[in-house]
Amino acid sequence: MNKTTIFKKFFVIFLSILTLLTPLTGCKDEGLKTIRLNEVTHSVFYAPLYIAIENGYFREEGIEIELTNGGGADASMTALLSKTADIALMGPETVIYVQNQGKKDAPIVFAQLTQKDGSFLVSRNAEPDFKWENLQGKEILAGRRGGVPAMTFEYVLNQLGMTDGVDFKLNYDVQFNLMTSAFIGGTADYCTVFEPTASEYQKQGKWHVVASVGEKSGEIPYTSFITLNSFLDKQPDTLKSFIKALKKAFEYLNTHSEKDVAESIVKQFPSTTIESIETSIKSYKNIDAWKTNMQATESSFNRLQDVMENAGELDKRISFNKLVNNTLTKEIFG
Repeated sequence: MNKTTIFKKFFVIFLSILTLLTPLTGCKDEGLKTIRLNEVTHSVFYAPLYIAIENGYFREEGIEIELTNGGGADASMTALLSKTADIALMGPETVIYVQNQGKKDAPIVFAQLTQKDGSFLVSRNAEPDFKWENLQGKEILAGRRGGVPAMTFEYVLNQLGMTDGVDFKLNYDVQFNLMTSAFIGGTADYCTVFEPTASEYQKQGKWHVVASVGEKSGEIPYTSFITLNSFLDKQPDTLKSFIKALKKAFEYLNTHSEKDVAESIVKQFPSTTIESIETSIKSYKNIDAWKTNMQATESSFNRLQDVMENAGELDKRISFNKLVNNTLTKEIFG
């Protein structure tokens, strides 16, 4: 048995039996075209998406977003491959895994949303002088094996000369969407958490935010909008409208205060205070988290594959042109 992950083995089986065909889009009131969008998780990290929804930019472009939460990249990719979602927002490592299985109607990145790891490392103890070497001998909840969060985290520590199983322990046993509750319940010494949960729970005294993983890891194509090649071929105008709405969202994000942004998307986070969302927006702006022209670069995808190789999760490297199609983003953003 090689290092092929459960995630990848799942796709080998799934792709061999996939026969479900469903309509690509539907229509609702006012002649709007429905796009079924499955997001890997719900986080302020994806603020431009929620700005476009709440400020009505999608509707201005003739689109109604039907948003669902996958709770993990495996579920989001399953939704895309089964055509129960038209677009998935998730890590592009999933595209590489599926491409390596040789599927004819393969997924492809058509726009990139984030360019940094959006997670923050939290500790049970206050560590105002935190150093990454503090993780020596510690157990960390950092995500699913084979997912970008866990692989990026391991890459950061490997670059510091630290090795999983020797200097620290990465715990892969907890599902991505259950990590927060597991950590609060006593599992592991550290955990990686997205905003607004990181700031909100710190305010409640449940943990201490000690570092930004994205600030340490540098640029990587962390989260992208992904569709099937068949959808891209048949619905280019729909996808252009989708990107145009997001362009408006980026313009709003770049010309308004963090408080304005927080107030515009607070309906997406009904149990979170505007103050916490504002703090989250500031945190992500501080690490330059968003890819404002939405165009993936070959160098960043090469780095992603370096990260995957470092984690022992890459069977074969895939050429950039098979993973990414920047045609529409270049047309919209110039």
